[in-house]
Amino acid sequence: MASRLLLLLILSLGSFKVLGSYPVVVSTWPFVEAVRTAWRSADGGAPAVDAVVDGCSECEVLRCDGTVGPGGSPDENGETTIDALVMNGTTMEVGAVAAMRFVKDGIKAAKLVMEHTKHTLLVGEQASVFAMSMGLPGPTNLSSPESTAKWIKWKENSCQPNFRKNVIPANGCGPYHLRNVASNQVENSCMPSNERTSGGKWLGDSILVTDHSNSKLISQTSHDTISMAVIDKDGRIAVGTSTNGATFKIPGRVGDGPIVGSSAYADDEVGACGATGDGDIMMRFLPCYQIVESMRRGLEPQHAAIDAISRIARKYPDFVGAVFALRKDGIHAGACHGWTFQYSVRTPSMVDVEVFTVEPVNNNDPILTKQTHATFGLR
Repeated sequence: MASRLLLLLILSLGSFKVLGSYPVVVSTWPFVEAVRTAWRSADGGAPAVDAVVDGCSECEVLRCDGTVGPGGSPDENGETTIDALVMNGTTMEVGAVAAMRFVKDGIKAAKLVMEHTKHTLLVGEQASVFAMSMGLPGPTNLSSPESTAKWIKWKENSCQPNFRKNVIPANGCGPYHLRNVASNQVENSCMPSNERTSGGKWLGDSILVTDHSNSKLISQTSHDTISMAVIDKDGRIAVGTSTNGATFKIPGRVGDGPIVGSSAYADDEVGACGATGDGDIMMRFLPCYQIVESMRRGLEPQHAAIDAISRIARKYPDFVGAVFALRKDGIHAGACHGWTFQYSVRTPSMVDVEVFTVEPVNNNDPILTKQTHATFGLR
């Protein structure tokens, strides 16, 4: 009955309105267990920040899609590192960690930065030292047999594809040099030639690649983020993110996951946003800050989401990404470019988590639909 009532309240352009009040939990992708965990916390009276941390922590433990938590997305050296962020939409405080080594609890480390420092972002091994000094377990090897096997297979394929450009060797492993630097060393790949595949293309693990210089190594299982928003019983809003970044990234790379305004943003006066996709592109546009500010100016969540995605697509027509927008009254919507996007929602009117699907149509004019099979059983 609740689902039928929800469908009756679909607004123009596919926005959905929450029946009842709070709490509300929204997350990128069908990370159902993470949303359930956050919902239980918020429904039990926990503040929004704690519920977000609980939900994202669950995803880290479950290693959602292999792109959250330890054991996934090896970099060029085969190492897994963690990016995470949490934002309190009441105080506008933010805590984040980036390229964090040896500590698996990314979102908890971000919360420690927010609550126990006057900083916003800590990075690299020093972020790890801080997290461990504050009681988080470590040092821990964040790699797994699966991530190591993926990295070995990539090395055997002459380190293709990768995120390098305008360097030599173009079709091999490093060391890399500028094209105008003559060196006999660059002719020698780190891998034997008989291990190369036809055309130098990596064909495994459903990673998308093209022959163009701006090839993107993006799919839901190779380059993704959990971005979650919670409105608690008192109407307070918080957002959080966690990711192990892009597979085969250059060591030291930081995506949009820990960048406030890009992967997530929240303001109690307006609402919240979460994002996922090609963080190297998306962080140049701060789409979540844009969405929240657009809603502040009166745009409906769906219009605000489409506007933010369209701004990126006009400059980067081949980019892959998605956002959800959540207004403080519970109306939520999504928009995407380059792929089909799903996001998960739990509200008081729902029996359990429901998953909504956004299809990119007619160059950023997405249609938002609720999957007929997306209502999950009671837990």
